[in-house]
Amino acid sequence: MKNEMLLPVILSGGAGTRLWPVSREAHPKPFMRVGDTHSLLQKAILRGLTASGMTNCAIVTNKEYYFLTRDEIAGLEQPATPTMLLEPAGRNTAPAIALAALWAQAQHGADTILLVLPADQLVRDLEGFRAACASARTLAAEGRLVLFGIEPAMPETGFGYIELGAALPGVKVHKAARFVEKPSLDKAIEYLASGRYVWNSGMFCFRADAILAALQRHAPAVLAAAQAGWDSAHAQGDHVDFSADSFAAMPAISIDYAVMEHADNIAVVSCDVGWSDVGSWKAYSEQLQADEQGNTVIGDALLIDSHNCHVQTEGRLVAAVGLSNIVVVDTPDALLVATRERSQDVRVVVERLKLRGHDSIRLHQTTARPWGSYTVLEEGPRFKIKRIEVKPGQSLSLQLHHHRSEHWVVVTGRAWVTNGTDEFAVEANQSTYIAAEIKHRLENRSAEPLVMIEVQCGDYLGEDDIVRFSDIYERA
Repeated sequence: MKNEMLLPVILSGGAGTRLWPVSREAHPKPFMRVGDTHSLLQKAILRGLTASGMTNCAIVTNKEYYFLTRDEIAGLEQPATPTMLLEPAGRNTAPAIALAALWAQAQHGADTILLVLPADQLVRDLEGFRAACASARTLAAEGRLVLFGIEPAMPETGFGYIELGAALPGVKVHKAARFVEKPSLDKAIEYLASGRYVWNSGMFCFRADAILAALQRHAPAVLAAAQAGWDSAHAQGDHVDFSADSFAAMPAISIDYAVMEHADNIAVVSCDVGWSDVGSWKAYSEQLQADEQGNTVIGDALLIDSHNCHVQTEGRLVAAVGLSNIVVVDTPDALLVATRERSQDVRVVVERLKLRGHDSIRLHQTTARPWGSYTVLEEGPRFKIKRIEVKPGQSLSLQLHHHRSEHWVVVTGRAWVTNGTDEFAVEANQSTYIAAEIKHRLENRSAEPLVMIEVQCGDYLGEDDIVRFSDIYERA
């Protein structure tokens, strides 16, 4: 009996450097929200589950994002039971898809149809998307490798294109004639006028055995490395772990380069579904409702005689006077100002900051942890002040620091503290002192959030000055 399962596979690995300073290495683009309560990752999960009629899916993501992803899943209103395939390092889409196909084959059968969706995109027309998925499913069941092509609305130079070949049975279905890299403006205008080109969305549909066979034919090194990684994988609860050694052997290559540009059984389903890759602040702002002057605003902002601007702020007021086509993104520790036309070049800022070893490319001032979060309030020579919030029932690791001491003041809630050989409770308005080189742990055993202020003092205050002895989240 033919397997009719359509299984969503969410690729959640994009760094989103062009959306800095909101998107950062420790909290990247898939976890961003665009104008409402759902993150891009949550939208991708819901989109996949709705199109497939499933509650299960696979999410391929970095091991570092396991707890963030788990929280995003818990925040969904719709029942969802994803399995997370946790990569020790990002190796691009071909290895990620190979692992997902091997997992689907082992769990559900080789003829399972995979619906591969990036976690950092938007699709506004969900009914149109479901219709496109139905066409793709039929083609995938026949053994074809199916791509979703987006009918271009403008001569966009930031996307790859697919030239459509001969028509296939179905609505807006063609063979793929060739793939084209991001074109010049003149070429993009030519492609748009011809009506024979679509944007390459990065969304796919194929049977597990079909994509594995294509990998074997066109990228055997990728498949061999993925198979070795799968053979040594460790499944536990809602996730599968892969060894760092097996991942180090994986070629870093996209599925387009590895397979799609070489295979001869490619089909393209063309669609107009309100798609956006949300690839820049310009693209981000276009997803929001603009005022009469074309301005979009998130947060507390006052715009006077300004037009076609995007202003986004977290906390403090931003005022703009006489601006046109400007992007302003203000976070507690970094401010971005750019023209809309140059918003793609924000990635250059990230590259320069990376060369300087600047913390702002990796961490926000408020940093999520599996037990809660911390916010750096102030820091200077030999001191740092943090606001720490611990979720009900959660616990930090048993740890020590070589270079710093810590003073804890409980603001609200009740802290349970291990300090050396002593264990005791600290109530609101009370404090305790943790000396350097002393094992300690902070727990919240109550049903209410615990909020405290931590003052660190020492000659080195980096986050890597930590030795963990035990940790309920199994961190190193």
